[in-house]
Amino acid sequence: MARKAKGIGLLSGGLDSILAVKVLQDQQIDLLGLTFVTPFFGPSEGMAAGRMAEIEMRPVDISAVHLEMLKNPRYGYGSRLNPCIDCHGLMLREAAKILQAEGADFLFTGEVLSQRPMSQRRDSLRSVEKLSGLLGRILRPLSAKLLPPTIVEEEGLIDRNQLLAIQGRSRRPQRELAQKYGLKGYPQPGGGCILTNESFANRLRKLLEIDPGASVHEVEMIKWGRAFFLRNKTLCMVGRNESENLKLESLAGARDIVLKAREHRGPTCVILPPAGPIDLEEAASIAVSYGDAPEGKEVRMEWREGAAAGDVRAVSRPKEFFRGLLIA
Repeated sequence: MARKAKGIGLLSGGLDSILAVKVLQDQQIDLLGLTFVTPFFGPSEGMAAGRMAEIEMRPVDISAVHLEMLKNPRYGYGSRLNPCIDCHGLMLREAAKILQAEGADFLFTGEVLSQRPMSQRRDSLRSVEKLSGLLGRILRPLSAKLLPPTIVEEEGLIDRNQLLAIQGRSRRPQRELAQKYGLKGYPQPGGGCILTNESFANRLRKLLEIDPGASVHEVEMIKWGRAFFLRNKTLCMVGRNESENLKLESLAGARDIVLKAREHRGPTCVILPPAGPIDLEEAASIAVSYGDAPEGKEVRMEWREGAAAGDVRAVSRPKEFFRGLLIA
């Protein structure tokens, strides 16, 4: 080879991306791993995969740009609200910026041809390359021999003969490779993206329908507790247990209103802006009704919004009274 190549890989946390690293390490290539952070998946699995693959890792937060892509994906959604092709293209496009900054030669992924019906078809892989702006510089080591040669193969920086020709949904070739490399306790296949979760997808779809300009903060909030849209289309989150109460309170921003009952046990409630007195009263009534106060009992609720604070009284009602506001 003319010189030592440098590659940057996308590690989601699965076995395939770990194996892609190991295959390239056989050629003594200089490697850096990236794992991405959005409201829908985090870096922990990717970082763990990097440790198993023995590669330097870097988490990259793309939350804001990912949310904007999600609102209008060019290639549409999968089974729920998962824009897999556009998501992969975005990650590769963001990785391309790092490739240029690092002076690397190529990007690589653990994708296997025809393993997934939407995002890993031959045409989908090509579409992702176009979205990334790196035609010819994205290497899939596990299926490379079934795909057109990349520029780094043609330049002799990578030996194509040492790459693989895995395809399809069977996991047997990957298990055999894992045994060859002495990998144990590796993650089993499975989606870590909550956009494939029906309940969360319904919430998010409703949020974007009511507020097309929804921010990352609002998306983070609807991941916890019960979600209600008040009659003024204000978003209100109500904890279902103590851990969710603590999480909602920790996520509350300076402009969010945090409601708590002091006279009876009950959930923490967070109202997202803009919210007026009517929203506060309605949210207080919901929070009281999901607590331990007897039906018909008036309860004092304490609220705070940044440095401001006060109280509001609400009467406990049957939960059915608020079903029309609840997002399933």
